[in-house]
Amino acid sequence: MPQFRHLFAVLSLIGLSSLSACDKSKQDERRGLPPPETSAATPGGCSQGGGTLTDPSTATQFPRSFSDYCIDPHGETRTYGASASKDIDAICTEAFNGDCEMYKSFGLERVILFRYIDGGGSPGAVDVVVSKYASSEGAFGMFTKRVISDGDPARQDAPKEMLVEGMGALGAGTAYLWKAQIVVEMTYTNDRQTPQQVQETASRLLSALSKVVAAKLPAPATLPTAATRLPAENRIALGIRFEPKDVFGVQGGGAGAFGYYQHEGKRYRVVSITRDDADQAKDLLTALSKREGVTKLKDLGEGGVRMMEGEPGDVRIEWVMARSGPQVFGIGDESSSLRAEMSATDHDAVCLTKEQKVERLKALLSVK
Repeated sequence: MPQFRHLFAVLSLIGLSSLSACDKSKQDERRGLPPPETSAATPGGCSQGGGTLTDPSTATQFPRSFSDYCIDPHGETRTYGASASKDIDAICTEAFNGDCEMYKSFGLERVILFRYIDGGGSPGAVDVVVSKYASSEGAFGMFTKRVISDGDPARQDAPKEMLVEGMGALGAGTAYLWKAQIVVEMTYTNDRQTPQQVQETASRLLSALSKVVAAKLPAPATLPTAATRLPAENRIALGIRFEPKDVFGVQGGGAGAFGYYQHEGKRYRVVSITRDDADQAKDLLTALSKREGVTKLKDLGEGGVRMMEGEPGDVRIEWVMARSGPQVFGIGDESSSLRAEMSATDHDAVCLTKEQKVERLKALLSVK
């Protein structure tokens, strides 16, 4: 079991690297995990070409060896969910500490866990989590949750984009891949290296492995429709967060793609919601208009609203939204640029004014 106590800690690090804005209770939960243990790798561990993954589909997507690393010949391929050795719920107690329900909320169907070791005998290891979802939309949503979570893709320590098939992000010691219904999370650890050395080695190893794996993951790498309709101009790299259902907390409200933008010193977000027909889009705006403090806006598309998110006395985010047929767009403030009780002057220095939001919104609605 030492290998999998190590995996608990690795998954904890994955969560901490991508969920830097999570609440204190989540952080405390992860602090209770045991520290990573030294790998049992010895020199020559990859001399026979490495181990073999017992999951057939995964075996075709991951090389037995790369660089000086190979699949642990003494390790185990652990599978959960559909056509797997264990039920999907077992992942909650055996690996996904604290984050299990989040994974399942995106439609998690299957998980495969395994490890690469250093054939040179160092304790360096790359732990791999491959998760499959019921839909590509769910998988993409999980990928964006890992990369952005509730944080800001423009922050200095945010994961950086990797140019691979599908989408890829490289963090501090971690890499994330998305393609079709698959999300891959890879984490490099080595308890004999300094944090800087870990980051440098991880960048080299994970970048190389990501390119090979991404090319072999099942196609297509097609973004959800709502995400394709986000404007590309001024959008921050990896600046998309996708919610597969119940956008803005509206039950049955559908999926929403949130884009993160920066222009001339100001930050803002754009939300794109594509419904099946105009009536569904109208119903969404009607549901939002019934919330406290929401006002309807005239002469804006085929119906518009202005609403504020956040509790009084806390950070308040202004959204201006409108629809054209089945498409709903919204322009909102960037929460990371705001602080509680901010003056209107200070707000307008870092965020778009209401008038600027309306102007940009009209431009979006005019695009066919």
